[in-house]
Amino acid sequence: LLKQILLDGGWRSMSSEKNNIFSKFKNLPIDSIPKTILVAITLCLFCSMIVSLAAVKLKSIQQENQVRDKQKNILQVAGLYSEGINIEEAFGSFEPRIVDIESGLFTDKFNPKTFNDLKASSDPLLSVALKDDPASIGRRSNYLTVYLLKNNDGTIDKLILPIHGYGLWSTLYGFVALEEDTNEIFGLQFYKHAETPGLGAEVDNPKWKAQWKGKKIYKDNKVNLAVIKGKVEAGDSESTYKIDGLSGATITSRGVTNMVAYWFGESGYSSLLRELDYES
Repeated sequence: LLKQILLDGGWRSMSSEKNNIFSKFKNLPIDSIPKTILVAITLCLFCSMIVSLAAVKLKSIQQENQVRDKQKNILQVAGLYSEGINIEEAFGSFEPRIVDIESGLFTDKFNPKTFNDLKASSDPLLSVALKDDPASIGRRSNYLTVYLLKNNDGTIDKLILPIHGYGLWSTLYGFVALEEDTNEIFGLQFYKHAETPGLGAEVDNPKWKAQWKGKKIYKDNKVNLAVIKGKVEAGDSESTYKIDGLSGATITSRGVTNMVAYWFGESGYSSLLRELDYES
C-alpha cells in the first residue's frame, strides 16, 4: 500500500511538473526562441512527409519517363526519331538481346525488357572488377543489353550498343549505332553526363555528332578510331578513323577516345562483333 501511495504521488508530481512546463511554454511570447524552433521543426517534418509521399507516388511515372527517354535516344542514334512519333510503337522495331560479353553470344538467362545493366555492373555475381580500365568505369557487367534493328529477311540492318566512360567531371552514358558490317558507325548519342556546358558538353552538339557517321572503328583488327586534338585535315588518308577534338575539352575528348578503345576492344564488344560477322 505504501508503495502504491508513493507511486501515485510520484505520478501526480510528474504530471504536475509536465503541466507546469507546458503552461510556461504556452505563456512564452510568440516570437520566442523555443516557439520559433518548434515551428521550424514542425514545418520541416511536414515538408519532408510531403516530399516523401510525392516521391513514392511519382516513382512509377519517373521510371516510365526514364524508359521512354532511353527508347527515344536509341531511336535517335539509329536515325528513326522524328518529332511527334509514337516512341513506344517505333521502338517496337528493335529486338533487345542480352549478350554475354566474354563469349560474345546471346543468352536467355535474363529478360532483356527488365534486365538492368547498371545494377548488374555493381553486383559481384554479375560483374567483374577491371584491371585494364582506360574508360575508368571500375566494374563491367558480364551481361549487357544490345538492340538489333533487322531487315525484312532477318539480317541485321543496325546494331545499337550501350557505352559509358569517364570524361572530365562525369561518366558519360550513350549508344553507338553500327551498320550491318559491324565496323562502320552510323551514329553516336550521349543521353547522360555532367560535362562543362560549352566545352565537354559539346558531345551533344549535332554538328560534332554528325562527324561519326561513316567512320570506321577497326584497322588491321585493332581499334583505330579516335578523337584527335584539333581538326581532321582535308585529304588525310586516315580521316576515316579520326574525329575532330572538342575545343577546350581535351580531357573529355580523350575520355571519348578511351571509351571507344575499351568498348570495342577485347574486354568489350569485340567477341560479339566477331560472332555476328561469323554468322553473316
